[in-house]
Amino acid sequence: MQRWLAVAALFLISVHAAFAGQVRGVPQIVDADTVYIGLTKIRFNGIDAPETDQICLDAAGKTWTCGIEAREQLRSFSKDRTWSCELTGTDVYRRSLGFCTVGGENVSRWLVQNGWALAFRRYSTEYVADEDTAREHQSGLWGGTFVAPWDWRHRNNSTVVLGALAVPTTAQRALVSNSLAAPTPPVGNCLIKGNLSSATQCIYHVPGGRFYDRLSMQPRSSRRWFCSEAEAQAAGCRKSKL
Repeated sequence: MQRWLAVAALFLISVHAAFAGQVRGVPQIVDADTVYIGLTKIRFNGIDAPETDQICLDAAGKTWTCGIEAREQLRSFSKDRTWSCELTGTDVYRRSLGFCTVGGENVSRWLVQNGWALAFRRYSTEYVADEDTAREHQSGLWGGTFVAPWDWRHRNNSTVVLGALAVPTTAQRALVSNSLAAPTPPVGNCLIKGNLSSATQCIYHVPGGRFYDRLSMQPRSSRRWFCSEAEAQAAGCRKSKL
């Protein structure tokens, strides 16, 4: 038994090392914490950014598409520059984990400091001080009210709402209520349907697929719209085989 455990441990170490290393290139930015460099899909370790379909409230209590804005802010910051990314392993969705720099600046730190992502304390405390700075200056998401990305993905009536105290309580309740509303495409032709109810992996359906029209997008947190297949895959989904 001990021999088997030792062999298994060595295997896991070797697999982990196989996905470690460095990649360089101009990224394809899927959302504010997931990018592609070439064929390598990279999920930033230690932070969590709003989902593409996520909405937030501004200081006046009005809704805005904060997930899309976070992505666009990162694209603007990147400006088609070459990134250098250090890979440290993979997650359960086989995405590479790591951090990236551009122009000598840590991309994850920039996102958190400017309020476009949160420190993912469940996995790392490296960016907690940066989050405190963003909160103090009410930068990005912190200028209004929002749901933490990890809660947004599993939201319900008891979901905790974060953000500026100036946002009225009624507006905070509206955010949670809106979170539970029927999912609608956030912008343009975001027509790919995601079904997150599978016990093993999210499955996405493209228009024309056998089950596309059958998949209801009625109110539930297990449904999500995607704007591209790359975005769906970055979220850990696989394409329906039919």
